[in-house]
Amino acid sequence: MKESRSLITTTNQVADLSPRKTARLAGLLYFTYFITSVIANEFGRFVYVDAPATVNNIMAHESLFRIGFVISLFSVVFLLLAAWALYVLLKPVNKTLALLFLLLNLGGFAIWCFSMLNLFGSLLLLSGADYLKVFQPDQLQAQAMLFINLYKSGYIIAQIPYGIWLFPLGYLVFKSGFLPKILGILLIADFFGLLIYVFQRFLLPSYEVISYPCMAVSLIAELSLTLWLLIKGVKK
Repeated sequence: MKESRSLITTTNQVADLSPRKTARLAGLLYFTYFITSVIANEFGRFVYVDAPATVNNIMAHESLFRIGFVISLFSVVFLLLAAWALYVLLKPVNKTLALLFLLLNLGGFAIWCFSMLNLFGSLLLLSGADYLKVFQPDQLQAQAMLFINLYKSGYIIAQIPYGIWLFPLGYLVFKSGFLPKILGILLIADFFGLLIYVFQRFLLPSYEVISYPCMAVSLIAELSLTLWLLIKGVKK
């Protein structure tokens, strides 16, 4: 009971922050998400590489892979918390749309966490446990690559809610009056870019060049929002 009351009290305190402090909190959480994501990939090498490379990395650097895996899990938590702070900031503009983008972000969070189970499954297959000795090493590596590819597919599917949440977020930023309209436009462009990325990955997997501009727009849009919130905050 004491822990529940403490959590409620903390939540209420954050909700009572001024809009400028709430904006900077959202920017800090979003920036932390970016930093931890980069660090996780540096340790784990499982985001922008092929399944065979990830398998080799697990076998050669299992401890580093585990560290990257844990950091990646927490990075997604920071993104969810950033979405919650943005909900608190933007709900005076339109509470329904703010709740919508928060729920969409939560949906992406759930899919991402589920896909991470596949990634951890590949680690278990390559762990060298006694119960796995009934399989040949090449069989274990093949199964591990299957789980890694399932993880990558889950990651792409997570971009659907993670992409769609950007549309109501961008609209509210555009309409807010206390954030630059260009940020809202960039976020809406990011929404279309991420959907193109999903279609390309599943329908035209051999044409990765199609998604390169989309990834550039995504980085510019979300990093611009993050830095603006963190440094400038909001207009009075």
